[in-house]
Amino acid sequence: MLSTPDLRGHTVLVLHAHPDDEAIFTGITLRRLADAGARTVLVMATAGELGESRVPLRRRETVAARRLAELERSAELLGVSRLMLLGRRDSGLPGWPGAGDPRALTGADPSALARRVADIAEDEGAGTVIHDDEHGIYGHPDHRATHQIGATAARLVGATAYRMTVDREHLHVSARNRHLVHGAARAADVDFGRVTAEIELAVTGGPDSLECKREAITAHASQVGPEDVPAADFAAVYGYEWYRRTGPPGVLDRLGNAHLLVGEWAADRSPAGGVGVLRA
Repeated sequence: MLSTPDLRGHTVLVLHAHPDDEAIFTGITLRRLADAGARTVLVMATAGELGESRVPLRRRETVAARRLAELERSAELLGVSRLMLLGRRDSGLPGWPGAGDPRALTGADPSALARRVADIAEDEGAGTVIHDDEHGIYGHPDHRATHQIGATAARLVGATAYRMTVDREHLHVSARNRHLVHGAARAADVDFGRVTAEIELAVTGGPDSLECKREAITAHASQVGPEDVPAADFAAVYGYEWYRRTGPPGVLDRLGNAHLLVGEWAADRSPAGGVGVLRA
């Protein structure tokens, strides 16, 4: 049975590229942090304007407006304490015309955005920053941008950084072609994630956390339907969230490490072995 640490007094800033990323890649983590008493600050870089809606929009409603409304609901489900928007535009995949928009995330000055995120972290007293890894999980330009922004912000404030990814070997065995990242990687025509040995930390959760994560994902109804994340095999497909850490062990480590290789790492590293919405 998973224990719940006392994380009162800790603040974690989580930076994502598009609405729904927070639920897909960090839903269990956010829910468990909230349940443990931590304050969570979710910073969203774009509104995901280029994600076509799978459901009809209301008259005069835009994709951006729908996706931000869905984001607010997801953040509520995941116990997010503060939701902030950087206000950049979705850049789309390589070759799409969206990257040429002057408001696109990939066209922004990453140093300036990193300073804005660092200011939020400083204002909140966040000792932990979660952001995409160097590969952007599956290579999306906006995910690569949020890696650069998040990594720089973490350095500026001296925070422990957790770089989110997925374990592609695990998914190959437990969720072949059933995780949403599989479809995203195919659309981008790239590989995704990391091999198991490259990943240091895996966070998992109990039935309540998993159900909350599924509700948060499907709150993004314009992008994901219940049939895309079947309840029957949800735990096998979405039951782990993976991170690589920069800095000393921090708050996420206290949630417990469900990684397959954690015992081997412990031996190797032992002494004997050597929500209101604000715009930022």
